[in-house]
Amino acid sequence: MREHRQSYGSYSIGCAVVWAAILGVLAARGERKKLRKILPVFGGWCMGWTSATIARYVYPPAKSRPPWRHDQGT
Repeated sequence: MREHRQSYGSYSIGCAVVWAAILGVLAARGERKKLRKILPVFGGWCMGWTSATIARYVYPPAKSRPPWRHDQGT
C-alpha cells in the first residue's frame, strides 16, 4: 500500500484535488480579482505537469550504479 501512495499518479490526483478546491472556493466566493491572479499560476503548473509527464513517459529512468561504483564520480 505504501508504494501506491508514493506514485506519480497519486501525486497527480492529489494536486488536481487541491487545485480544484482552490479554484472552486475562489469561484464560489465570487473573488474574481484573486481568481484572475491565480489562473496564470494554475496554467503554469499545468504546463509544468504536462512536460514532466511527457518526460517521464519518453525518457527511461536512470540506471542505478553497482555498489562498488557509488564512491566514484563517473
